Amino acid sequence: MLKEQLIKLRKENNKTQEDLAKLLGVTRPAYTAYESGKRNPDYESLIKLSEYYDVSLDFLLTGKVKEGETEKENLFFFDMEGLSDEEIEDIKRHIEYVKWKASQGRQE
Repeated sequence: MLKEQLIKLRKENNKTQEDLAKLLGVTRPAYTAYESGKRNPDYESLIKLSEYYDVSLDFLLTGKVKEGETEKENLFFFDMEGLSDEEIEDIKRHIEYVKWKASQGRQE
C-alpha cells in the first residue's frame, strides 16, 4: 500500500520524483524504487514524507484513516508527550467547541 500512497500523494501535490528525492536526500532512482515497491524508505524518510504531506504515518502506510480521526488530525496533537488521556480528550473537546462556535458565527 505504501507505494500506491507515495504515487497518489506525489501526484496530488504536483511533485516530481526528483522533488521528493531531494526532500529525502536520496537519488531519484532510489525514490523510484520506493514507488515501485522494490525498496522501502527508512523510518526517518517516512516521517519526513508524512510531515511534508501533512498526513499521519498510518495514512501514509495504509491509506486508511482511523475511525473518528481525519487525515490532518495529527496536526493538532503533534506534541502530546507527557499528557494524560484525559488531558488529550479535553483538548479534543475544546477544539470541537471552537469549531462549533466558529460555525455559529458564520450562520449569523
